[in-house]
Amino acid sequence: MRRREFMSFLGVAAAAAWPLVAWGQREQKRRVAVLMGGLLSGDSNGQAEAGALENGLHELGWRQGGNIELSYRWPGAELDAVRAAADEIAASRPDLVVSRSTPATSALMSAGLPTVFVLVADPIRSGFVQNLAHPGGNVTGFTNFEASVGGKWLELLKEAAPSVTHVTLLFNPQTAPFAETYLHAAQSAAPTLGVTVAPAPSTSAAELESAIAAAATSPGGGIVAMFDTFLAEHRDFLIAQVTRNRLPAIYGSQIFAPSGGLMAYASDYPDIYRRAADYVDRILHGTRPGDLPVQEPEKFMLSVNLKAAAVIGLTLPQALITRADEVIE
Repeated sequence: MRRREFMSFLGVAAAAAWPLVAWGQREQKRRVAVLMGGLLSGDSNGQAEAGALENGLHELGWRQGGNIELSYRWPGAELDAVRAAADEIAASRPDLVVSRSTPATSALMSAGLPTVFVLVADPIRSGFVQNLAHPGGNVTGFTNFEASVGGKWLELLKEAAPSVTHVTLLFNPQTAPFAETYLHAAQSAAPTLGVTVAPAPSTSAAELESAIAAAATSPGGGIVAMFDTFLAEHRDFLIAQVTRNRLPAIYGSQIFAPSGGLMAYASDYPDIYRRAADYVDRILHGTRPGDLPVQEPEKFMLSVNLKAAAVIGLTLPQALITRADEVIE
């Protein structure tokens, strides 16, 4: 082949190859690690949350196993396991991390990876962001509560069981460092509802059992169980102790009502994950996490369990049942 013909051939070949190169660049697989703090892999609620994230990403053009690879870690609530999973993620250097819960996000902070958190109660007090409107740094995400919900828990508990006069608020200070914010809100609302609120920090099943038993030593006891990965992991034990002591209780996570809890009032977790998919998409396309404002929950759900009420001899008001988003019979 003469030189002129050869150069012409190369030009045609390059032109033909360019769309394939461009297509390959557009379809470059991005790696996203998802740290599901507080959950083990068999948890059905966690699978629903992961499914909501993947559905949201699919709607935005991302295909698991195609142009995006989502790798999940399910460490449960034990802090050592959460930290170990965070270290594995840091070593793998993914393009982005989605972190579930305050402990999971805290464990990832030193890695410096672009991070979208979900189900974090107080990202400012936890030191994740500078402020909600302008997070700064490499982290942003979605909170799962606002402080006033502490008073809302009391209000709903009092409506369900008007005889309640003293409320024990359960949390683990190690996994719920934000507890003070919600405790303060609950204690501020307590006088107008005719109740008192006592914190019961518990770091073990034995301490939970003791706090619940103490709440039942006199008439008028009630329980508020804060959103807390420790309480979520021990929910079957917690619910069993509350039921055994015949105490009305409200829980700060939707996973409790289907498990036998009397009531739950919490943000819609799958909805938060669907919204988080938009932030994942925007960051993977070049937006800095610190330029995306932290968003608060848009949907709260009230769940009531009529069977749980019957077990402790409580008849829930019809008005409360009618307002509930989920009624378990």
